[in-house]
Order: sequence, then structure tokens, then C-alpha cells
Amino acid sequence: MLAGTCLLFASVTTAAAQTGNRQTSLTILDLGNSSFARTVTDKLRGAFKSVDALIVLDSDLGRAAAKGAGYSGSLNMLVSEARDLGAALSSDFYLIGDAQTIRRSSSARPVYYESYCSLFVISSRSGKLARWERLSFDADTPQLAEQKLLSELNQSFIQSVGLSIKETQSTEQAERSVINVDAPLIEEAPDDEKTAEASGLRLPKPFQRLRPEYPQSAAKADAEATVDVLVDVEANGEVGGVEVVRWAGFGLDEATVATVRQLHFFPAMRNGAPVPLRVLLRYNFRKPPK
Repeated sequence: MLAGTCLLFASVTTAAAQTGNRQTSLTILDLGNSSFARTVTDKLRGAFKSVDALIVLDSDLGRAAAKGAGYSGSLNMLVSEARDLGAALSSDFYLIGDAQTIRRSSSARPVYYESYCSLFVISSRSGKLARWERLSFDADTPQLAEQKLLSELNQSFIQSVGLSIKETQSTEQAERSVINVDAPLIEEAPDDEKTAEASGLRLPKPFQRLRPEYPQSAAKADAEATVDVLVDVEANGEVGGVEVVRWAGFGLDEATVATVRQLHFFPAMRNGAPVPLRVLLRYNFRKPPK
């Protein structure tokens, strides 16, 4: 048994070393159809090509693969959808987002222009959001606002994103190498209470329903999105594992997880006995009225 364990460890170590020695592939999809969006996309592609650890895949092939996969530009995806898109792109990671320049006005400033760029970096293997960024600059003219934003896409920023990709890759490799055969399987809850009742199951219910705060990072982006999380509710009603299965970025995922971890439940019951159950919780975020 010891020899088999050593062989398994050696295989995992060798695979990790081989992965670490090769370049990580990255696909950068278009950030919109405007001339400014194309300028930002082109600058990002050129900048990431200078990162030695990354290889940026052909943009035309990326566009064709994304179109074939039915991707329409969403920045609020199920991890399963994100994995499917990543498989179609055939790259380790991919970058999606949105870049625009908008004419704005306020009581303090009659007319000004905001240039922004929202960036999402996704792991193709897991479908998880590795990093999100929202850069925003305003100025009296659109040209000046765009110049400010483009200057922020400097080597320091690109290297920072590249480091996030490397860290995500290392974390996912470590997670794949750990196989916990003793971990108990938790049953997933049926889609509705009627189906649960038909199988003799009573779904867990929270003592108090808590609503995640709408974070300032989302407010700055006027973000509206849905966050889905799978939650392991233990037999004692406490929250165990929490996994984001539909991410939104802009701080909404973090706000959701923080709130879910504060919940306490009346546990699920089967035949009068409490049982652990995995439930799907959904939180819809909308801009608060001004």
C-alpha cells in the first residue's frame, strides 16, 4: 500500500511540475463592438503577449469558438456555462468583459464623460471566476477619459492579473491532488418542496432570512446580477461548505458568501430525524433606488 501511495504522489508531483513548466494559454474575447472597446481589447492582447508565462491564443479563432458555443457576452454565468465556453475556446483561462465611454451629468457636474472597463478572468477547467476588475475614469472630454483608462492598462496591471492566473492555477492543482475518500456524501435537495415531501423529506429553513448588502463596488458599476450558491446544511442546522455556482463579480459573490455563512437553519428532516442536505440559494441583486 505504501508503494502505491508513493507512486500516486510521484504522479501528481510530476504532473504539477510539467504543468508549471509550460506556458498557460489565455483567450481574450472582445470587450464590445465600439471603437473604444476594440482599442482596449487590442491593447490587452498586446500587453498579455509580453508575459512570458502566458501564451495568448488567436483572436479570430477565439471569436469563432465563442460564437459556436452560443456565448453572447454575459458577465453573470453559471460555472457549468463558463466551463463549456472554456472547453470551446481550448485555453486554460479566458478573459471577457465590457469597455465603454458614456456621457454623464450630475447636479455637481453638468456634463462629463466616463470611460470604464470591466474585466473577468475565468478558469476554463473549473468555470470559476479567478479575478474581476473594474477600471473607471472620468474627464471633461471622452478622449481624455479614454486616455486615462488606457494608461492604467500598464505593465504593472498586466503582471498583477498574470499573477492571479498563476495563483488560481496553483490552487486548482492542489485541490485536484487532494482526494478525501472519507468525506461523507451530502444529498442534494430536490428542486421544490412538493417533490421533497413526496420522498418524505422536509427541506431546511433558515431561522432568519438575511439579505446580502449591495456593495459599493457593485454600485459604482450599476451592477445587476444573480448569484447562486450551493450550501451544505449540516444535520445540526449549521452551514458547512459554501460554493458559488453562478458568479457575478463586482463584490456580489463575496457579499453573498459572507451572508450565507451567518445563516442558521432548522435542519432538513427525514422520517423525523435530522439529515444533512445540500441546498441551492439564489440572490438577485438590483440597483437600490437613488
